[in-house]
Amino acid sequence: MPVFKRLPATRIVAAPVALDEVVWPEEALVLRLAPDEVLVMPPLGSVPVGDPHAIIIAEGGFAGVWFTAAEALTFLECACEWEIPNERPAFAQGAVAGIATKIWLEEERVLFVVPAPYAHDFEERVGE
Repeated sequence: MPVFKRLPATRIVAAPVALDEVVWPEEALVLRLAPDEVLVMPPLGSVPVGDPHAIIIAEGGFAGVWFTAAEALTFLECACEWEIPNERPAFAQGAVAGIATKIWLEEERVLFVVPAPYAHDFEERVGE
């Protein structure tokens, strides 16, 4: 079974329109947590956000693990009470197996992101 690993990232809180206008690096995975907040992996050295009041900080409080799409969807059918998006790529967040989870869905694989203190609990619940 894959093991959760710490996910170094950059967290940005800014005006929604400022986040909409950022041109993100091609290799960046940008998860829109809220209209005014993003989590970007890997961490960025600098971010050209057009909001002078933006909060840009290093974030190390999350852990993640990749599963194949088939493995992830099988687990989600049992452990998720809300509907998973059908389109890919897609981002969703909510309780999975009773733990606050962020999910990045691609065609062939799925990334589960949880607060780092809950990674072990999530691993145990996936294994059940």
